[in-house]
Amino acid sequence: MDDPLVRSELVITDPVQLRALAHPARQRLITELFCGEVLTATEAAKVVGLSPSATSYHLRALEKVGIVEREERAGDGRERPWRAAAETISIRPEAHRAAGSLASQTALLGWLADLDDGLARVGRAVASEEPQPGVTSRGRVWLTDEEVTELGEVLRRAVASRRGRTRADHPAGARAWDVYSLVLPVDEPEPPPREPRASDVDE
Repeated sequence: MDDPLVRSELVITDPVQLRALAHPARQRLITELFCGEVLTATEAAKVVGLSPSATSYHLRALEKVGIVEREERAGDGRERPWRAAAETISIRPEAHRAAGSLASQTALLGWLADLDDGLARVGRAVASEEPQPGVTSRGRVWLTDEEVTELGEVLRRAVASRRGRTRADHPAGARAWDVYSLVLPVDEPEPPPREPRASDVDE
């Protein structure tokens, strides 16, 4: 990938990889590791709220399809930590098509499993008049397929410019934020052609 902000990207095109993502605990693990964290199964268990054995199971499942990997460590007897297999992860449409609609929807719902909790936290933060409760916005634009790709790239680069910060290494005053970027098709028929207006007629 020719991008100074992203040195490596894991591109998901295999439906087997896509199906491996379809679990909320695995999504939380991916979020942690792909933001730069390097964690043992015991450390990761505390973050995702599972037992170390359950966390190890999910990490091994992700390792099997090449999404995470173990960090090499000298034989000092300590537990080997886990890290992301790349700096970023993206899922291509062909993975969704090959997986089928049900598996695709399950994976997407797993990908967004924490969204409801995040929105609830925004509501509580607003009610408590927290200085920065978060940023939410929604709108509709008419785009060509090429423009959708371009917009996705703009959003990706904006997030990539802040990647690499971890619990142990971040600017003073920084705290963790989940960032979602969604550009979704609208399920409605195209409107009929607009009737010519007088202003459209050349003088």
